[in-house]
Amino acid sequence: MDKQETYRPHALTEKWMRIWQERQTYEARGLTEEIDSEQPRTYVVSMFPYPSGDLHMGHGEVYPISDAIARFARMRGDNVLNPIGWDSFGLPAENAALKRDLDPRDWTYANIATQAESFRRLGISFDWRTRLHTSDPEYYRWNQWIFLRFLEKGLAYRKAAPVNWCPKDQTVLANEQVLQGRCERCGTEVVRRNLTQWFFRVTAYAQRLLDDMDKLEGNWPDDVLAMQRNWIGRSTGAYVDFSVEGLDEAVRVFTTRPDTLFGATFFVVAADAALAERLVTDEHRASFEEYRSAVAATSEIDRLSTERPKTGVFLGRHVINPVNGERLPVYAADYVLAEYGTGAIMAVPAHDQRDLDFAKAHDLPIRAVVDTGEDDPAKTGVATSGDGVLMASGRYSGLAKAEAIQAITADLSADGKGEEAVTFRLRDWLLSRQRYWGTPIPVVHCPSCGEVPVPDEELPVLLPESGYTLRPTNGEPPLATATEWLNVPCPRCGGDAQRDTDTMDTFVDSSWYFLRYPNPHYADGPFDPAGIARWLPVDEYIGGKEHATGHLMYARFFTKALHDMGHLPFTEPFRRLTNQGQVLMGGRSMSKTLGNLVNLQEQLALYGPDAVRTTMIFAGPPEDDIDWADVSPSGSMKWLARVARLAGDVDPGTIGADVAKGDPALRKQVHRLVDETTKLMTEKRLNVAVARMMELTSLLRKAIDSGAGAADPAVREGAEALVRIVSVIAPFTAEEGWQLLGHPASVSESGWPTVDPDLLVEETVTCIVQVAGKLRDRFDVAVDATEETLRELALASPAVERALNGAGIRKIIVRAPRLVNIVPDKD
Repeated sequence: MDKQETYRPHALTEKWMRIWQERQTYEARGLTEEIDSEQPRTYVVSMFPYPSGDLHMGHGEVYPISDAIARFARMRGDNVLNPIGWDSFGLPAENAALKRDLDPRDWTYANIATQAESFRRLGISFDWRTRLHTSDPEYYRWNQWIFLRFLEKGLAYRKAAPVNWCPKDQTVLANEQVLQGRCERCGTEVVRRNLTQWFFRVTAYAQRLLDDMDKLEGNWPDDVLAMQRNWIGRSTGAYVDFSVEGLDEAVRVFTTRPDTLFGATFFVVAADAALAERLVTDEHRASFEEYRSAVAATSEIDRLSTERPKTGVFLGRHVINPVNGERLPVYAADYVLAEYGTGAIMAVPAHDQRDLDFAKAHDLPIRAVVDTGEDDPAKTGVATSGDGVLMASGRYSGLAKAEAIQAITADLSADGKGEEAVTFRLRDWLLSRQRYWGTPIPVVHCPSCGEVPVPDEELPVLLPESGYTLRPTNGEPPLATATEWLNVPCPRCGGDAQRDTDTMDTFVDSSWYFLRYPNPHYADGPFDPAGIARWLPVDEYIGGKEHATGHLMYARFFTKALHDMGHLPFTEPFRRLTNQGQVLMGGRSMSKTLGNLVNLQEQLALYGPDAVRTTMIFAGPPEDDIDWADVSPSGSMKWLARVARLAGDVDPGTIGADVAKGDPALRKQVHRLVDETTKLMTEKRLNVAVARMMELTSLLRKAIDSGAGAADPAVREGAEALVRIVSVIAPFTAEEGWQLLGHPASVSESGWPTVDPDLLVEETVTCIVQVAGKLRDRFDVAVDATEETLRELALASPAVERALNGAGIRKIIVRAPRLVNIVPDKD
């Protein structure tokens, strides 16, 4: 680009895309070859995209952020691995294929090709040798291999359980995939069904997942750590055994408040729990069955809502309270969930609001047993849950809450009716999905042998490419219709058997993909041990905090389990985590329904990739939301044009000139701004770093326009520094600017500019003088000016004298060397 030409961002895009590809500019050293180098290594990973179409505005934010982090590390001398892959299995592809009468493969891989081209045009510095797709057999083979290792260790198991069921998508949903009681993908109201499903035993790692968050403090956002702690939900208390009247069994419940046992007035079992089916008497079975059917149509979110009326039915059964022998009526209700704890609770209405609401609705007794100093809950309708002294509790009356918990728990344990306990809110991970486009579960069901793992040498169990019905009308899984694929000999006995017809949740794919990037075609295991040793754990992980209790939790679980099996030398996958906010329009999330969608490709066509990248980063801190209505990509484009023009205006004759002969005042300002930018980039305050780049641009433009400035070696030094630091934000513009400055190599190979510490030393500073808190004067003083000197200068100021207007001085506050505040005497 000749310096007289106008700024043409699209021409730069085409030019430098081609050059980067030819030069393999962003390929990490040591990915495919052995290296012996002391060069620091940095592994930067963005949560990989789902190929639902072309890149959208959210991609236009998160990838420029991660790319700026990767480019900064590369410019500072690190060997950087910045990989790319696609989370390409999943229900959206299946639904899109149904809608368009396509094979999910065709839709998925066409979208991947589109996104890959858009990533190149956006200038993201990926090492394309790392490219992987989770729907490739060479990838999902290792999903199956890991599943079998988990099965061997007891971390994978199958059981019947109530699940979230989407009637439209005909599949199970994890709790995290149900939003406001509806399927997150199609919006259909979710119902509860009992199905036999596969689970991962995440709860086996609950305590370690909790404890190891201490290692992440300061490197992960505080709110993400808090969300994970709350999701794990560690509770201490006691297990209490209630014997069942008329049956030779006891029901165990968990409570954090064994001190309130004397206040239990009824007992509640989840309506969809097997226990309720077992406890209901014949006389009450019809009403129970009718109620259970109604509960099945209610989402978990609704069931747990504090605003819903508390419903339930009496099961015709009583249990015996172990501390006082009292008979408690047993109810089935919807506000208790089958999968939490034992699916049963002792109900203490005086000290639990949900129990109190249920008691009032069903005219059950309310008995306060802890004196908290508050009014009687039976009269106020408000449960008391605070500390206090026990009352109406037999020999425990008069004990404080903590003492009572300890004493009652010890006595229950001694009597064989309970014990101390720790429980977690965290549930095991339900990974079965009744869909086609996912990893087949590598298990064969044999009438003689039961559940038989597919041998490792027969992996991968491939998805059938024909002979299946994508959406069966009878509600069975699509793979159940692929009879040729379904019916196989048992690997153990050779008899007739059938494959498992479920596929895995796509969170399985995303729980370990970052381990495979360093060698995505490794054939001897899920990941290359040499690549693990060279690059892992991930140094910088970037993505949305909406994954806090799903993907991020599961990735931590996988890492710990694989470590314990001897496959990984570390227990936490991500050293640092950066969250990005949402891109909004007019204060609201973008959606077709609201009519406020902004098309990323249109923005790129209007302003060029560098301007869009700059706008996203300059809009605010990475974690903040961006409202596209409030930003100015045209302003970003104008600034980038100034950068390019400035590079072309620098005198070519100054190449190699002695910068020490340049304007010393200009050099000091340049080095100060570069130093500030460096610190801001290190702290990931990217938006403020861009502001400093803009400040440096204005400084250099002013110097050039002053006359002989273009030939000043200090201007060249500043312009080269500017282009190098701009390269992490706007790489196309920076590459062109570097070439205009006379350098044939890529700016990414030039290194981050260094600063001269001597030029950062301030010889003078500006001292502000206030009278009664109002600015009255300012003057430059030495950085080591004494309080006495500053006091004398302030009192000698004519402006200060006028402000005092003859008034006396009560006191003078000096904060050397920058502030003098004179407080006049009001008298």
